[in-house]
Amino acid sequence: MESISTQRWSDLIDNARDVLKIELRDYYGTDAAVFDNWRSGDLDAVTAHYRRWLEYFTTAYMETGRSFNRVRVVSEPLSDYQRMAVIHSGITVDAGEGLRWLPRRLVSVEALPGNDCLILDDSAVVFNVLDADASELVEAQYSTEPDVVKFCRDAFDRAWRLAVPHHEYRAQTISA
Repeated sequence: MESISTQRWSDLIDNARDVLKIELRDYYGTDAAVFDNWRSGDLDAVTAHYRRWLEYFTTAYMETGRSFNRVRVVSEPLSDYQRMAVIHSGITVDAGEGLRWLPRRLVSVEALPGNDCLILDDSAVVFNVLDADASELVEAQYSTEPDVVKFCRDAFDRAWRLAVPHHEYRAQTISA
């Protein structure tokens, strides 16, 4: 596994034809500003944030014939952060992002990576190692090892099959 710079991370993602992403956290401190806007009721700022992602996503992926598919493993009931994400993610889904939600209770016996990862063109993996608050990227790890790529691709495929498409997802509450 190779530790890579943020610039190299960005270049790899920007140059991949197909990106598959597994997200494993219930909160991402890297989005603290937009989350604070959402909690305070400033929905214009939240929408603007998602629209910026949409502009990048549409230009970088959809208009160039590339694909971006993501599985979000989430605890239920949802954290406030994930409730915000469910409400506003339709913006990119409607533009072509493949997004599915996977209740954490369904993955207890599934082999998943220890960190969020991006699988690039089925030939490389980038792991995002975040700090405890998920507010900073501590390290980006890069691998083209066939066994690592296969493990992550297989994990993504299992998670994708178990997950619920964005527009069908209704968060379940867990009764005691």
